[in-house]
Amino acid sequence: MTHIGLLLFPQLTVLDLIGPYEVFCRLPDTRVDLIWHTLDTVTTEHGLPLQPTQRCADIDRLDVLCIPGGFGVTPLLNDAPTIDFIRRVGAKSRFVTSVCSGALLLGAAGLLQGRRAATHWASMDMLADFGATPIDERFVHDGPVVTGGGVTAGIDFALYLAAQLQNQDTAEAIQLGIEYNPAPPFDAGHPSHARAALVAAARERMREPQARRRTLVQQAAQAMRPNPLS
Repeated sequence: MTHIGLLLFPQLTVLDLIGPYEVFCRLPDTRVDLIWHTLDTVTTEHGLPLQPTQRCADIDRLDVLCIPGGFGVTPLLNDAPTIDFIRRVGAKSRFVTSVCSGALLLGAAGLLQGRRAATHWASMDMLADFGATPIDERFVHDGPVVTGGGVTAGIDFALYLAAQLQNQDTAEAIQLGIEYNPAPPFDAGHPSHARAALVAAARERMREPQARRRTLVQQAAQAMRPNPLS
């Protein structure tokens, strides 16, 4: 049985977790757990409560470790218990993965050194602090590491990984089952397409939290140990 674990932490972006979860739960002969340090209810970014199913301390290895993103990533960048868990389990996993800014936690655990990686466009340049090469794609596969871009890219990444874990027919059947057939009403989903004024306003809204994140990323990068996946 394939065992997949998604880190469930306070203030994560729900779709970062739920998109891959919906895909992974449809894989045959697969167990999917939501993992945190306790089994207490976790409150996500916009107040939705979710329940962990396993504790970090009780997980020794996984076939797939998946780290979602969101502004809840920022306080975890230098949180030793969380980074140690990611590092410990990631070193034993067949695939180490992330969605959105969850890639920064992989970086803080030393798992992105020398690798190509993706993340949300607003945090893309921070990957270099962890020795990674930023790649602005929906998802990037480099060795055992698969990183997704921002939020909705988690569905794309999960379908790709489903094919890697089993086969393309299974992945396509899941895509059909969830009717993943995106046709957005606007072409504003990435800075390369969105109107310049819209991008500027978004950057201004995120300026202060991104500045705090950058400071903590730099601190985490200084404390980073060698890559156990090398």
